Amino acid sequence: MTYCVATMIDAGIVFASDSRTHAGVDNISTFRKMKTFERTGDRTLVIVNSGNLAVTQATLNQLEQAIRRNSEPHLMTAYSMYEVAELIGLALREVRHRDGPFLMENNVDGSASFIVGGQIAGEQQRLFMVYSEGNFIEATFETPYFQIGEVKYGKPIIDRVISAGTSMDDAIKCVLVSFDSTMRSNLSVGMPIDLACYQRNSLQPSRTYRFIEQDNYMMDLRKNWSEGVRKAFAQLPNFDWSTINNN
Repeated sequence: MTYCVATMIDAGIVFASDSRTHAGVDNISTFRKMKTFERTGDRTLVIVNSGNLAVTQATLNQLEQAIRRNSEPHLMTAYSMYEVAELIGLALREVRHRDGPFLMENNVDGSASFIVGGQIAGEQQRLFMVYSEGNFIEATFETPYFQIGEVKYGKPIIDRVISAGTSMDDAIKCVLVSFDSTMRSNLSVGMPIDLACYQRNSLQPSRTYRFIEQDNYMMDLRKNWSEGVRKAFAQLPNFDWSTINNN
């Protein structure tokens, strides 16, 4: 299992992905699950993925080979983010069609999903989630974020904090707190965490950072968040039994 999230705000888009992959409790590995395709002044695309590692890697490799071979359309010539999502979906379908039957023979789950976002010159920033079947949906004002993988533990904080007007700094903190909550509750999600931030309309490469174990900022964030939650909990009013109508 893994956890990836991307949230789109007026200021830009924040992406984050963990890097833990495991096939049983005694076989845990680290693989980067974030990929960027960028050309200054033209486009910035950030992709994060979840699911069967061989399927996600094969899908990304197919997309990269199309760029090297100049097999148009490809990610660097697509006219819109919609077309980018479509190309990822088509590549995913092709890989699953090719490898799926063999995976099923050995009872291996071949499902995979992607979040892709960014901006191409001539249109606004956009964010999509590509399902395992290759179809996709787009983020909206009402639903400005997507999660894939182990989503349930980090969702509450995002629901409470993220809105269109959230600042980039607050969005980063919110996303990282959602990761801390997820890692506390599920051992299949773990460090390092890859972070990428795209500034709206900049058409510049995204700013990226990798949080490793014992990262000072993450340790401070975890400590302050835990203390803040405990403090807020202690300040909640006690239940007043005298208000109960025993009749």
